[in-house]
Amino acid sequence: MFSRFKKDAPPGRPAPMAAAGAAASATGPANKAAPPSVWRAPDPAMPARSPAEAVAADKEQKRKKRLMELKLELHKRLLESLNLAALEHASEQNLKAEISLIAGEALDEMSVALNKEDRSTLVQELYDEVMGLGPLEPLLKDETVNDILVNGPKRIFVERAGKLELTDVTFRDERHLLRIIDKIVSAVGRRVDESNPYCDARLADGSRFNCMVPPVAVDGSLVSIRKFKKEKLRIEDLVKYGAFTEEMAAYLQAAVSCRLNIIVSGGTGSGKTTTLNALSSFIENTERVLTIEDTAELQLQQVHVGRMESRPANVEGKGAVSQRDCLRNALRMRPDRIIVGETRGEEVIDMLQAMNTGHDGSMTTIHANNPRDGISRLENMVAMAGIEMPLKAVRSQIASAVNLIVQASRLQDGSRRMVSITEITGMEGEVISMQEVFRYERLGIEPSGKIIGRFNATGIRSAYSDRFRQWGYDLPASIYEPIV
Repeated sequence: MFSRFKKDAPPGRPAPMAAAGAAASATGPANKAAPPSVWRAPDPAMPARSPAEAVAADKEQKRKKRLMELKLELHKRLLESLNLAALEHASEQNLKAEISLIAGEALDEMSVALNKEDRSTLVQELYDEVMGLGPLEPLLKDETVNDILVNGPKRIFVERAGKLELTDVTFRDERHLLRIIDKIVSAVGRRVDESNPYCDARLADGSRFNCMVPPVAVDGSLVSIRKFKKEKLRIEDLVKYGAFTEEMAAYLQAAVSCRLNIIVSGGTGSGKTTTLNALSSFIENTERVLTIEDTAELQLQQVHVGRMESRPANVEGKGAVSQRDCLRNALRMRPDRIIVGETRGEEVIDMLQAMNTGHDGSMTTIHANNPRDGISRLENMVAMAGIEMPLKAVRSQIASAVNLIVQASRLQDGSRRMVSITEITGMEGEVISMQEVFRYERLGIEPSGKIIGRFNATGIRSAYSDRFRQWGYDLPASIYEPIV
């Protein structure tokens, strides 16, 4: 075997592989006491299995357990044998070949025979442990997975097509899971322990990562990963998938191009960031755009884009840079538009002022169940900023700053729809007046659980029709006509 990545053994001492092999052959896996079996009550939700299926399932479980034990032993030997400093410059192919040879030697010393498929699986999992995120790597590479949710070391869920499902992927134990968490957060200069039990971070591919560890997480560490889409969904793709209609897309193109201030509202996982990304495609390349986010997720394709990301405090409680700090500095950087990934706190007052002071066409997202709730959320966030303002003055500020609220929603069948496009038309007394231009109407539900519905205009003509016409977007009156 070649030894580009092996440590040099000190003179007079046997190589780590030989010592480990001798110890393994002396004790041997066969001499280890088998762990006591644990009785578990049958799950009533699981269908009854035939005896043949039960035997096959038990055999498969034993095979996986055996591979897990082998992987644990081989991983220890790899850490002893590999020169970790040299791995940074090693190609994947060379490193896999080296791991395969080391694993083959160890298996021969342990008198363990594996078929070609199991050996290939073992080498890939060892590579993921050394260079990747262990058991999470296959899920991160799976294009059908949108979210990865870890509830302790033995229960890992994924979201596919809007539905959650339990996977057969597991960590060895809580220490294994904590090691992978520490590997992720240390890569971005952060830490997680009992004194700081939670963390937000970003993976190398841009995926959003959040974790919470014991003692705050009671039954084992909690991890959620919102995967980063390598291919940005365009407006045409969203129309094709049924997120909204071509008429709504034409209206939104006119709204963005005419520099209306837009808020994308919705719940968690409703597609707010995806919608914001799609809307940003209508911005001209001649405009200077600045983006501000807690975790950088926006994928703007314009030429002149400046991206900013907030930063938490360090171990000493210093060095924090909030979204509000970024927003204040952005106002001094001559932006044409400002896009805030998500407004959730005191930065709202600076965002509203930016919209009111020459930065037309700015956009942001907020968490709210409907457009009216979105306005209430803005009012509450202004109050959170600690600014003493009469309610009427706050509402007047919001009414003059925000032109359009786009409501995204995730329906119970997992589909995501743009359920409402609502314009803010001003103030009536002390109440903000709004008018809905497009909505999604639910008509029923199929036996499979799929929602039946349609997009429809409300029959109300846009209050910004004259502005659209002045900017060269003369939308036909037919797009505002409802389907009877």
